[in-house]
Amino acid sequence: MATTLTTQDHSRDVAGLTYIYPVLSRRAGGISVGINFNVNNACNWRCVYCQVPGLSVGSAPDIDLLKLREELYFFLAYVDSGRFYSDFSVDPNCRDIKDISISGNGEPTSLASFGEAIEVVKEVLERRSKLGQIKLVLITNGSLLHRESVRCGLALWGALGGHVWFKLDSATVTGRELINSTMIPVERIMENIKVTGEVCELWLQTCLFDYPGKISFDGEVRAYQLFLQEIRIKAKIQGVYLYTIARPPLQPEARVIAPVQGYQLDRVADSIRRIGFRVQVSY
Repeated sequence: MATTLTTQDHSRDVAGLTYIYPVLSRRAGGISVGINFNVNNACNWRCVYCQVPGLSVGSAPDIDLLKLREELYFFLAYVDSGRFYSDFSVDPNCRDIKDISISGNGEPTSLASFGEAIEVVKEVLERRSKLGQIKLVLITNGSLLHRESVRCGLALWGALGGHVWFKLDSATVTGRELINSTMIPVERIMENIKVTGEVCELWLQTCLFDYPGKISFDGEVRAYQLFLQEIRIKAKIQGVYLYTIARPPLQPEARVIAPVQGYQLDRVADSIRRIGFRVQVSY
């Protein structure tokens, strides 16, 4: 196989599987095993920096839980055999799995059988003797926590030692509408963060970028800082993950948005640390 994994290519079909895909992740600092429930490229949000091709507004389709089980089991065995690393020309310094990440091509908690899918992940990890050996990450916009299946799935995820990366790109109504195409109230965001932090190790995940003529970068940062000062005393948050655009967005706004410079990320990171949070920065 001639495929070489790079941080610039996160193709979901690189391994020829339906739900499982490997990536060389900036965030994880190595190999991340992705799980994609949104194989229909549908999401309940539309973020302007999204790299999903043909993104549509909607929910994850019904999935084949047996196939998910078989694919995850197969892929973990494939990695353990060592063949994966040679087949995909993985750098010798990156030859271990940093995490298993439920992310994919849309909002994963929009899956109707979300709780059952988490059960499948648990079963496979137990069968492969991986439970507690590999970091587990769920990347979510946190907007569907009113659903019982989502809360049950999160509770199980937390019991497995799972982490949640909770998307928070803006602390203003205008910013969320322009960046994420949602007008979810700040009060609900705070409540959803609080609920998540009670059952899982929670990090906030924030993408910073320039959006000339639409959003004031400094104004957004000030509002974000005020939000963090308030949420810090209400919710259990482990830290903040800051990053910027690294791969070309596939939304119409791609021609006008641009990544911020490293010094800007560092400046924001330092201000968040002064509030009392740990910060991880990906340039």
